[in-house]
Amino acid sequence: MKIYKKKIYSKGKKIFDKKCNQNIDVSDFFEINELKANLATGCKKLSERHLQAAALYLWDIKRKAVQGEAKGAIVINDEEKCPVCGMFTYKYHKWVAQIFYTHNEHEHHFSFDGVKDLMKFYFNPMAWGDYNSFKIENISKILVTDYYTQKAIDASKAFYVLHSDIYGPMGHELIPFENIEDAKTFMSDHRGKKILTFKEIDLEEIGKLDE
Repeated sequence: MKIYKKKIYSKGKKIFDKKCNQNIDVSDFFEINELKANLATGCKKLSERHLQAAALYLWDIKRKAVQGEAKGAIVINDEEKCPVCGMFTYKYHKWVAQIFYTHNEHEHHFSFDGVKDLMKFYFNPMAWGDYNSFKIENISKILVTDYYTQKAIDASKAFYVLHSDIYGPMGHELIPFENIEDAKTFMSDHRGKKILTFKEIDLEEIGKLDE
């Protein structure tokens, strides 16, 4: 199986390099089917077999390489799932957020596919499962991903743009920025309606994002 995949990736790379638009940003896609649909219009006419090979190369190889290049990015593994929605968080590296906390003198963490799900868990962890070991008072740090730089930043010091025309994996998001000027620029460029600090976020604001 590994040999087969290696051949597919090699073939997919050759097809992509020769017949497709090289400016495609693989981090813009949430699912491989979305990427494949984009390739169908952005590449010279490809057979279904060649289209699948190119998509697999970009999704499994190129996308992970791009994610790994982001210096200071949040570190996640392929097994981590968001405790709120159950999705694998590594698929959404552009949006990932984490809560670290201590329990029985050991540090643990949860990874989320966006700030919205992180905040849902933060305010009401027991709504998503048996998380008795998690206590807000035992939180050691909360990390979110700066939308522009893709670096891990302190959630408590970040600025969040709400109700923009940019959607995360779970729809409308709280989009984080390390500095207020970047948040203002993004809000202006993407029709955001407000900027909040961490302390200003509450369940009412989160609920409005799901409306």
